[in-house]
Amino acid sequence: MLVCVCWDSCNNKSLIPMEGSSESNWRRRSENSSRGLNSNSNLNLNLNSPYSDRNPRLLTARFSGNNDSTSHDSVRKGRERTLLRPTPHAAAGGNHHRTQVEGGDRPVECNDVSLRQWLDNPDRTVDALECLHIFSQIVDVVNLAHSQGIVVQNIRPSCFVMSSLNRVSFIESASCSDSSGSDSQEYGSNSHQSGNRLSELDCLNSRSGRPVRASEATVGNEKDKKHSFPMKQILLMESNWYRSPEEVSGGPTCCASDIYQLGVLLFELFCTFGSIEEKGTTMASLRHRVLPPQLLLKWPKEASFCLWLLHPDPSGRPKMSDLLQSEFLNEPRNKIDERDAAIELREKIDEQDLLLEFLLTLQQKKQEAADTLNEIVSFISSDIEEVTKRHTSVKKSGPRSTNIATDEDDSENSVSRKRIRQGVCIDGRDGPDRKSDSPGGGGAGLSKSSRLMKNFRKLESAYFSTRRRSIAKPRERSPSHRQQQNNGGGWINTFLEGLCKYLSFSKMRVKADLKQGDLLNSSNLVCSLSFDRDGEFFATAGVNKKIKVFEYNSILNKDRDIHYPVVEMASKSKLSSICWNGYIKSQIASSNFEGVVQIWDVTRSQTFLEMKEHERRVWSVDFSVADPTMLASGSDDGSVKLWNINQGISVGTIKTKANVCCVQFPTDSGRTLAFGSADHRIYYYDLRNSKMPLCTLVGHSKTVSYVKFIDSMTLVSASTDNTIKLWDLSMCTSRVLDSPLQSFTGHLNVKNFVGLSVSEGYIATGSETNEVFVYHKAFPMPALSFKFNSTDPFSGDEMDDSAQFISSVCWRGQTSTLVAANSMGNIKLLEMA
Repeated sequence: MLVCVCWDSCNNKSLIPMEGSSESNWRRRSENSSRGLNSNSNLNLNLNSPYSDRNPRLLTARFSGNNDSTSHDSVRKGRERTLLRPTPHAAAGGNHHRTQVEGGDRPVECNDVSLRQWLDNPDRTVDALECLHIFSQIVDVVNLAHSQGIVVQNIRPSCFVMSSLNRVSFIESASCSDSSGSDSQEYGSNSHQSGNRLSELDCLNSRSGRPVRASEATVGNEKDKKHSFPMKQILLMESNWYRSPEEVSGGPTCCASDIYQLGVLLFELFCTFGSIEEKGTTMASLRHRVLPPQLLLKWPKEASFCLWLLHPDPSGRPKMSDLLQSEFLNEPRNKIDERDAAIELREKIDEQDLLLEFLLTLQQKKQEAADTLNEIVSFISSDIEEVTKRHTSVKKSGPRSTNIATDEDDSENSVSRKRIRQGVCIDGRDGPDRKSDSPGGGGAGLSKSSRLMKNFRKLESAYFSTRRRSIAKPRERSPSHRQQQNNGGGWINTFLEGLCKYLSFSKMRVKADLKQGDLLNSSNLVCSLSFDRDGEFFATAGVNKKIKVFEYNSILNKDRDIHYPVVEMASKSKLSSICWNGYIKSQIASSNFEGVVQIWDVTRSQTFLEMKEHERRVWSVDFSVADPTMLASGSDDGSVKLWNINQGISVGTIKTKANVCCVQFPTDSGRTLAFGSADHRIYYYDLRNSKMPLCTLVGHSKTVSYVKFIDSMTLVSASTDNTIKLWDLSMCTSRVLDSPLQSFTGHLNVKNFVGLSVSEGYIATGSETNEVFVYHKAFPMPALSFKFNSTDPFSGDEMDDSAQFISSVCWRGQTSTLVAANSMGNIKLLEMA
């Protein structure tokens, strides 16, 4: 146990040299002590204790004196004690400041408490070993001073502080430094002097960072509980209580005076009081050696020892050597050592318990991780076994034709024929010229630079996600589908199809550039693109108030300097959306910024029907593929209107609270409709009951700009929150769906409408980086991308313009070709290759 003794070498007027001693010698030794307590110091700290490094709460100190008293030395030699555990009383009323006591080895910590405060804690109970332990430490301090020929004089509780470990430190402060004649005067007898004294008593240590005034001192929480013993009054009376009879009579102080003060301190340690009045009366009687009856009954040995120290005649008091050799101090040391040993054992047990608990928790967590990993490895092994069986079955099924159609149109009209083609590796390298990555020479060998390895983590995540959905899907669509899922085939087929399609194409190439004569027109933003039912023509519309119809094959003619539209129709307002009728080849529907929905006859280049029921701008129109006479439109007025083109009027209205930005019919039904709104939600309605949505899709954080159906129950939505989300409507069981199957990221979309189109599981979208991105529904990362570059109108050179963005995209039916336009009106036909 480290007993820290702090001496103030700068202010030692309370430390009076004894006769025959050298004050300069004492001061020099004190300075040595303050510089680090070296080997020449009279207090040697045993910092090499086996517990000093391992547990700061169990530090030890060894006292040795360089005096001539062999009796003292024999008693103190080899004495080593360990501090007791902190008690609740030790922590009460802590000084909430830190200061370095000059000449000491340890700073006053923030949880240190004045011994005066500790003694006057109204909740303090007397623990004999604890009190004797504190008293013994103070005796050691006094003995060390006496061995140097110094009279301490101020052995008062206000001159000592205690740590939370009952470690006692001596402080030399203004409150306990006055040993002049003024100390013999009664506090309060002179109001001026009393005021000066109180100002000095306002802090326990005048060198603290923020002085804690004595009037503020409390026990425990100073804001919640007021100390029942006013500290200012106690400090005023403390000097009188601790003055020896020879000091009161005006005689000189000596070592016996310190012994008397030790007697008063011992009395305070073993006696508690209920009020300031009781304490004052009892302490005044102590000068006449009158002790309270309860102390004589409960602590007779301590009371007898106290009376011996309080003898009125200095010669009748014990010497320091008598104190150190007394049974009163030495007998409890064995009990203290036993307690210390028990505490040390408890500490070791606690440490081992802590380590054991950590290791058991670590083992549990790692075992859980191992169980999960074993489970994952188990079902991966079962999947490998299933795929191996399929692989063997396919190989045994007989030779297959390896002839692949080379006709361009047939290839484009049936993407199902475009799989991993013969002679093309899945990482995009040509088969005949590439070297096999595996000994067998098969296409399964993948280098680390391949697209599969670059996206391995995301593909792994998609694999597990697909497998989980196959197990947890709430509703299966048919008994055969359910049987297929149970056999593992359904989800394997789904993942395999997605993987093959994801890796089937390695890049996007420009198939044709649409060269228009009005590219210099500043208002040439293309808002919408649409192919007719056969993919022979596509139309463009935008802020130039024109619908232009181009023939697909003529655009492929690279010999033309300028491509002219086959039909051009002018509108009175800026156009926001167009949609070709999937059945009537000559009809195009459009919407404009003035809220007008129009049906155009392309063959006649004129308006066929005009409908003006919306009150504000119409963002989107869509023809039903299943019912070509049905048209839907969504507007800023918060409504979706259903139109019958044969009647020329709306046949239904769905009102919402926010702007409607996009509408879409599923491909196989005219009875349901989905639309996206500025309230960040997608609504899916059964048009036979339009009072409330069949399902509300929640997940976007900004305006939903586009919705597209991949199939009758799978929906894709785009938003200016920079994401595209995939939804399975069959999972909506409570009219709200807040868990998308997939969230696609990689493009940039935080401000503009950049277009969205779907084809055979591929999802094309624009980006505010002037790029086109293509995803496959199975994976969250882009499969392909293509960067638009601006063309200098004078030089014809391409240049990068970060201010531009892709404004619209549209697949050419179910093919690998799409048309895309950017904010400058630059239109390109792109093909996945």
